[in-house]
Amino acid sequence: MASDSEKLLDRTGLELLRLVQEDARMSFAELGRRVGLTPPAVAERLRRMEEAGIIVGYHAHLNAARLGLQIRAFIRVSDCEPCERLIKLVKTQPEVIECHMLTGSDSYLLQVVVASIAHLDALISRLRPFARSLTTSIVLESPVDRRGLDVRLFRPKG
Repeated sequence: MASDSEKLLDRTGLELLRLVQEDARMSFAELGRRVGLTPPAVAERLRRMEEAGIIVGYHAHLNAARLGLQIRAFIRVSDCEPCERLIKLVKTQPEVIECHMLTGSDSYLLQVVVASIAHLDALISRLRPFARSLTTSIVLESPVDRRGLDVRLFRPKG
């Protein structure tokens, strides 16, 4: 028998996920019109997806450059000593918008936004005591930037 999550991820559910990723402010009435459900049915379906952990939040996507944070960069961290201290610090740095633990030669990958090269240098200086190697790459362009999950990737079990 299909799990509750799989029942939610039928053709209609996947289309709802696509639509709310495209515009999370779309009304239940508009979502329902597009998928052939009543607004209360859409609300219930989305509530169940939230409870199942499929939808984990609704977010505003901010333009960092328009807010004065002109530079986006990735910092690769290798050989942190000890890593727990680095992670504790990273969690307090507002410039760090993502931090991922990696396999391979790098321990962590940080995505950061800063106002200037001097701001980036100050952040790197705060991180440097916790890693043997930091490698920074400044983003020049983002041909694909923060794309939602394509529901066509979903593969039901069974």
